[in-house]
Amino acid sequence: MILLRLFLAFFKIGLFSFGGGNAMLPLIYQSMQEFSQLDGSDFSDMVALSQVTPGPVAVNAATYIGLEAAGLPGAIAATIGVCTPCFLIMLIVIRLLDKYRDSTVVEGAFVGIRPVTIGLLLAAVIFMMNSVLVKGPVVSAEMMDPGYYNLIPMGIFAASILLISLVKMKPLHVMLLMGAAGAVIYGVM
Repeated sequence: MILLRLFLAFFKIGLFSFGGGNAMLPLIYQSMQEFSQLDGSDFSDMVALSQVTPGPVAVNAATYIGLEAAGLPGAIAATIGVCTPCFLIMLIVIRLLDKYRDSTVVEGAFVGIRPVTIGLLLAAVIFMMNSVLVKGPVVSAEMMDPGYYNLIPMGIFAASILLISLVKMKPLHVMLLMGAAGAVIYGVM
C-alpha cells in the first residue's frame, strides 16, 4: 500500500509542479513529512545532496524520500511517480504546441504560469532558510537578536552569491569550494 501511496504522491508532484525541480520543493517537503521522520534540517541536506548528484532535483529527492519510506521498492515507486506525468505531458504538448503556437489562450496560460513558478521557487527558499540560515521562522520578532542568525551558513550563502554573480564561477565549483569551507570551518570548531 505504501508503494502506491508513494507513487501517487509523487505523480501528483510531477503533475502539478511547474518550473522544474526547485519549484517542486514545497510539495516535496510536504510529502516528506507524510512519508518519513525527516525534519527541516534533513530536508535541507536532501536538497543539497540532490543538487550535487547527477540528475534532476525532483527525481533525486523522490528517490531519497522513497528509499527512506520503503527501501528500494519505495525509491523506485516515488521516482517513477514523479517522472511519469512529465513524460505523458511532453508527449501531448509536443503534438499540440505546433498546432496552437500562435494562440492567445496558450500565451495567456504561460503568462499566468510564470509568476507562479517564481512563487514556488521563493517558497522553497523560505523552507530552506528556516533550517539553514536562521533559527526560527523567516519573519519573526526575534530577527533583531543576533543569535537568531546562523552566521557561518549566512556567510557561505553570501559568498556563494558573490562568486556566482560577480566572479562568474561555475555553480559546481562554488558548491565544492563552499562544501570544503564548511568542512574546514566546522572541523576546526
